[in-house]
Amino acid sequence: MPEITCIGSIGVDIVGSPIDSLPPKGTLGSVERIELHTGGCAANTGMGLAILGVDTAIIGKVGADTFGEYILNRFRSQGVDTSAMVIGEAGATSATMVFVHSDGERSFRHFSGGNGTLALEEIDRAKVLNSKILHIAGMMLMPSFDGVPCAQLLKEAQTAGVITTLDTAWDTSGRWGEIVVPCLPYTDYFLPSFEEAKMLAKGQDTPEGMTRYFQDCGAKVVGIKMGAQGCYFRAATGDTFTTPAIKVDVVDTLGAGDAFMAGFLTALHRGWSLEQCATFAVTVGGCCVQALGATTGLRGFVETLDLMERANRG
Repeated sequence: MPEITCIGSIGVDIVGSPIDSLPPKGTLGSVERIELHTGGCAANTGMGLAILGVDTAIIGKVGADTFGEYILNRFRSQGVDTSAMVIGEAGATSATMVFVHSDGERSFRHFSGGNGTLALEEIDRAKVLNSKILHIAGMMLMPSFDGVPCAQLLKEAQTAGVITTLDTAWDTSGRWGEIVVPCLPYTDYFLPSFEEAKMLAKGQDTPEGMTRYFQDCGAKVVGIKMGAQGCYFRAATGDTFTTPAIKVDVVDTLGAGDAFMAGFLTALHRGWSLEQCATFAVTVGGCCVQALGATTGLRGFVETLDLMERANRG
């Protein structure tokens, strides 16, 4: 059985760079690069974990189509356990067009595909309950699973002694807290981005206020991913700290938050302190943004650990 099981959004990313505007209708514009990558929060974090040497399973839903086959082959090439993946109908694999701007920021056009229909009853409970860590990746992108069904699975896992972790995505439906709050009493580590946390935390606009709000809702440990500013954590004891990002040349920020999660989960699995987990997480995030694509820039555990130690000495 895998050490960590990631459940969540999965798809392909069709990445173009640089794209700062679209050509007028009926005309053609050129870009320097167009690439095809696996995408989605569960795919990015799960692949990141595998690259870092963690025995990982990914559970999500893809279609019986070319994109789905591509995703499964990419997972298997990294040694990811795909035995609990759900295969839906043809043409149902989620896909995202990613427009990478000149400054490294991104805009998206998204087709939800199988992510929109993944349901609790399709998830292999044995795989989840025999893992050491269950990570839910990309909540807000799975309308048939988000909210109460996800909370039920987190409760089952926590009751079985599995560590539970939760990450979010941007909620285009506008439901926000309605989806997340039922899950927080069964979440050991909640790690949204700053922008998502601000939308979820009912008027709180500082990391201090956000993390306190989420703990009041039941989450044990809360971390806020803050991009170039690093991250902010509130431990279960109420103690807080900030970890700065490492200094790198940014090429593409796609997948940086998912890479952060892969680093955090790797360190958590190894039994490191919360501060060490945060430091390793920002290091993996820093590796990610140095290359085009969500996992292209990631490195193995030993090389990443060396980079972390050098960054700390610097």
